[in-house]
Amino acid sequence: MKKEAEWHLMLYIAGQTPKSIKAFSNIKKYAEEHLKGIYTIEIIDLLVNPQLAEGDQILAVPTLVRKVPEPIRKIIGDLSNEERVLVGLNIKPLK
Repeated sequence: MKKEAEWHLMLYIAGQTPKSIKAFSNIKKYAEEHLKGIYTIEIIDLLVNPQLAEGDQILAVPTLVRKVPEPIRKIIGDLSNEERVLVGLNIKPLK
């Protein structure tokens, strides 16, 4: 049985704001529903590590970056629109 590609998601935030907390909660929920067991979510707080924003060209927070699988994709906002997030990350909803 072929194992699915791992998904590496990075969520850029600026502190524990309500929008950042909501974005994390939303992406965690979608990942558990659609990518269970094959994903990692890395939280990057730009208040702690502001220099990390440059590498992924982060202009607004919260921003979700899909590093793997390539190509890299970005979604800005609290990720509350599940359909937009799934389409943006190219995740096929489980039937």
